[in-house]
Amino acid sequence: MRSLLPHLWPAGETELKARVVVASTCLILAKVTNLYVPILFKRMVDALGITGTAIALPLGLLAAYGLARVLAQVFAELRDAIFAKVAQRAIRRVALQTFRHLHQLSLRFHLDRQTGGLSRAIERGAKGIEFLLFFVLFNVFPTIVEIGLVCVVLWHFYDVWFALVTAVTIGGYIWYTFFVTEWRIKYRRRMNESDSEANTKAIDSLLNYETVKYFGNEDHEARRYDVALQGYEKAAIKTRVSLSYLNIGQAGIIAIGVSLMMGMAASGVVAHQMTVGDFVLVNAYLIQLYLPLNILGTVYRELRQSLIDMEQMFKLLGLTVEVPDRPGAPPLLVERGELVFDHVDFGYDPRRPILKDVSFRIAPGHTVAVVGPSGAGKSTLSRLLFRFYDVDAGHIRIDGQDIREVQQVSLRAALGIVPQDTVLFNDTIYYNIAYGRPSASREEVEAAARLARIHDFVVTLPDGYQTKVGERGLKLSGGEKQRVAIARTILKGPAILLFDEATSALDTGTEKEIQKSLAEVSANRTTLVIAHRLSTVVHADEILVLQEGRIVERGRHEALLAQGGIYATMWARQQAQARKPAPAGEPEAAPVAPARQPEAALPTRGHHGR
Repeated sequence: MRSLLPHLWPAGETELKARVVVASTCLILAKVTNLYVPILFKRMVDALGITGTAIALPLGLLAAYGLARVLAQVFAELRDAIFAKVAQRAIRRVALQTFRHLHQLSLRFHLDRQTGGLSRAIERGAKGIEFLLFFVLFNVFPTIVEIGLVCVVLWHFYDVWFALVTAVTIGGYIWYTFFVTEWRIKYRRRMNESDSEANTKAIDSLLNYETVKYFGNEDHEARRYDVALQGYEKAAIKTRVSLSYLNIGQAGIIAIGVSLMMGMAASGVVAHQMTVGDFVLVNAYLIQLYLPLNILGTVYRELRQSLIDMEQMFKLLGLTVEVPDRPGAPPLLVERGELVFDHVDFGYDPRRPILKDVSFRIAPGHTVAVVGPSGAGKSTLSRLLFRFYDVDAGHIRIDGQDIREVQQVSLRAALGIVPQDTVLFNDTIYYNIAYGRPSASREEVEAAARLARIHDFVVTLPDGYQTKVGERGLKLSGGEKQRVAIARTILKGPAILLFDEATSALDTGTEKEIQKSLAEVSANRTTLVIAHRLSTVVHADEILVLQEGRIVERGRHEALLAQGGIYATMWARQQAQARKPAPAGEPEAAPVAPARQPEAALPTRGHHGR
């Protein structure tokens, strides 16, 4: 509730605050009116029992009784209607806050978590908040207040025993409800865990539909899913059986209390100490309390379950951001686009270092390529540059500014990447290209597509730019996805470009076309190329050979070949492999960035702080 209160009384939201005040007023009016209904009923019964009473008196009480019941319901409905906007706005804000926080958490967190479980936690948490707001504020708390008022009325009109029996009955009911519900919580937790597990396995299997089909593992996936469903089934059965125990006990406690109260009232009537109207009043109050008490039991059970559902959501909000911005960090100002790695050490696990004393400089407008065997730490460079992780030692600077000292938003705005594994959103081609700069005009999006050599393909499709690409872009080929990624990066117009093995998974023909696009994109821009195929980086200004986290060789292509070291060995091996399947006379793939080409006409977003 402490976490939710700021959302229920939001600063600067006068309308929402007014709604809270009006809804609270309606709540008070509804309870006061509801409390007066049995008193009107008593007076009407007593009036009818008096011989010779004018017929107008009971009719007047009857009209007042009917009006009071209607007003109680009207105030209750107005309360819910007026408060609805406040509650839904609070739910929206908390869900959005959680979503934003998830994006602020480190890549390490997201690599360790499963998306299906996260989405389920947010969904259940949002529903839990809705239940908490409406039923705690407008059911549990008002019911407790009403119970107290009824005890005061019974004590005032009759004696302390009526109030005492009422209080003891309600106290016993609440204690039993709390005790049994706490016992049942473990079954609900197991249900949630099994539900999350089943949902995660289902999403993971469906996202990898083609892989499942390739290996014919439909039955295997069904068995894995069914194991999780079986766990949910067992926990659900125990939850339902324990609920029956709870309901039986609650009904027994209420029955005992009602019987005692009615017996005391009947004795009072027989002894002429109470009227029939008093007997009716006691019965009316008991019935009036019994219904909310019954709901209170249900509400408490659901409230506890909602708190369990919200538990994961609030745990997510409580997670510390591993890579935060420094307090008061300024935005990155890109003047020339110089990139420097200065004696960088890094390891995902302190026991296993990945990069060891890595130092290099990319002059403004130049291209540096990093090559080496798998596991050497090449892709780690891109993750550090985008600041998904912070270096363990050393510095990464852009135009002399340590990237740890500037705002991450401005850092990533200055960087553009074409990754090895291009993942697209399950939306249109237009949306995926425009994702590089959502505010871009259609003309700018199509211009970027032309530079990426994807426009001609797109216009041949029946739906053109509105063609859906499918989950993770599975409806497009590898080359088409790469061109969309290049267009997206072109549209962003970054100062520094990063190609992370952007063509390693493509066939030779497609690679050549992609390389032409990459060459245009990177001309006269600071570019870092992480490459597997050496033929794509022969014209880089400098080539770094990374092995076991260290730079073991550096220089231009010709100089490295002349050294006869690791690079020369890798080159000879790849050339030999390329000659075996390749048809005679097939030209090599185009270089990723020719040295000193005229700058291509790329759309930009200004000067990135220049």
